[in-house]
Amino acid sequence: MFLIPLQNYTILVMRAYWIFIFILLTKPFWAQVNSQASLKLQRALDIINLFYVDSVNNDKIVEAAIIEMLKTLDPHSTYISKDEVREMNEPLEGNFEGIGVQFNIFNDTILVVNPIPGGPSEKLGIRAGDRIIKIDGQNVAGVGIKNNDVFKKLRGKKGTQVTVSILRRGEKELLDFTITRDKIPIYSLDASYMIDKEIGYIKLNRFSATTMDEFRKAITELKAKGMKDLILDLAGNGGGYLNAAVDLADEFLDNKKMIVYTQGLTSPRTDYKATEKGEWHTGRLVIIVDEGSASASEIVSGAVQDWDRGLIVGRRTFGKGLVQRPFNLNDGSMIRLTVARYYTPSGRLIQKPYEKGFVEYSKEIINRYNNGELTNQDSIHFPDSLKYQTLISKRTVYGGGGIMPDIFVPLDTNAYTKFYRSLMQKGLIYRFVLQYMDKERENLKKGYPTFSQFKDNYQVTSVMVDSLCSLAKKEKVEYTLEEKTKSEEDIKIMIKALLARDLWDNSQYFEIINPRRDEYKKAIEALKDKKLYNRKLGKL
Repeated sequence: MFLIPLQNYTILVMRAYWIFIFILLTKPFWAQVNSQASLKLQRALDIINLFYVDSVNNDKIVEAAIIEMLKTLDPHSTYISKDEVREMNEPLEGNFEGIGVQFNIFNDTILVVNPIPGGPSEKLGIRAGDRIIKIDGQNVAGVGIKNNDVFKKLRGKKGTQVTVSILRRGEKELLDFTITRDKIPIYSLDASYMIDKEIGYIKLNRFSATTMDEFRKAITELKAKGMKDLILDLAGNGGGYLNAAVDLADEFLDNKKMIVYTQGLTSPRTDYKATEKGEWHTGRLVIIVDEGSASASEIVSGAVQDWDRGLIVGRRTFGKGLVQRPFNLNDGSMIRLTVARYYTPSGRLIQKPYEKGFVEYSKEIINRYNNGELTNQDSIHFPDSLKYQTLISKRTVYGGGGIMPDIFVPLDTNAYTKFYRSLMQKGLIYRFVLQYMDKERENLKKGYPTFSQFKDNYQVTSVMVDSLCSLAKKEKVEYTLEEKTKSEEDIKIMIKALLARDLWDNSQYFEIINPRRDEYKKAIEALKDKKLYNRKLGKL
């Protein structure tokens, strides 16, 4: 054993003591406070473990403490458990690993709605309408299987295999398929089509790692079809990756124009500017937004508005302008902590106020409705301190949270009856379409080989609506004759749109459903009326 002489030991102890005092006295004040707070938290946990009446789950207590701590900071700093981390990342990364089918549980059986194009199931010949009866030899029909159970059984690492036994109409025996799992794309682009000979339409549902590849492919195809004007639909788009939003705005803005900048107490200002690349620097542009458009959607629409590059149509956006940075914890969980704020090129803060706390913040959209903001533009009032000017035309725009559109379109609260809403909430229209497609798929394909023929000629009959109403009665959905009459046209359009989606894809669904939307109609009107378009942009 190595021994230290007593006097030397005393000297070492005294030196260590004074070094400790020096560090303590010169340590930044905030660090001392944080240390005290940490000790307090640890002390509370120790007391609970030592004296609580029952046994304690420390992991559960710590998670609850972290969640509540983050709530006191802002509404978007969040804790994500290790089980939720992968599920959260999948939509933004643009893919997951599995067999590649869209499915629904119909009559307690897994029904293949559509195999995903290019996926492993489609390559093996699995078809829409197939029923999965067994998975790896285990019966999964008529046993009360849930969506999460299907995910667990059919998703898995790329390269692994799963065997499914399928019941197919016209086949007496079950068909066995051994499927090698692969990466399955998750698309952020819902729809892309030509509205007429000059106006193209693109709808994005999120900003993911694949968004720009999808967008560029779509816009190239639309330009080849003669597109001169573009409607970009970001309604309900809750955001995603910052770089995807910057890249999308870059498609519309000239070189070196500011797109957005971020800044926080410990995060120095970072500017994001447009480059020379871009597919739509000169064509006319309208962006549709609503109260569900947030974060990345607000970055794009704010930059386009500030540079007078195009018109924003719809209702004030959500108002999420806080930048989160992920911090991994030791057990695989994660904290997404707000580190900065987003600002538009004119200096507008995108984030709406949250000083009243998490509960009030979560009610803000409901408060907008109750205050009349979603239905009446005259109910919206901004103080002078929130007025800004666009950078080219010097038009007045507003800060204070969210992006206020150039053309306001009120929410149509009378659009649907209670009966129609009940049908949608219970999934009865979709269930009816599944039943109908199960019987009529081949006849529909033969009768309408192209979507154009289907769109122009197919009619949903009143007999089909009556069948849906019979299904509603079985599910105890009450309605009046007046409600049925008022909703019949909406029901027919939704049935036709869902049939189109099952026969083709999402673009065809939106091509059927969109003409009923007021925001869509107003966007088309703004592009067709060039004087209106230019006047709203301050160019007259």
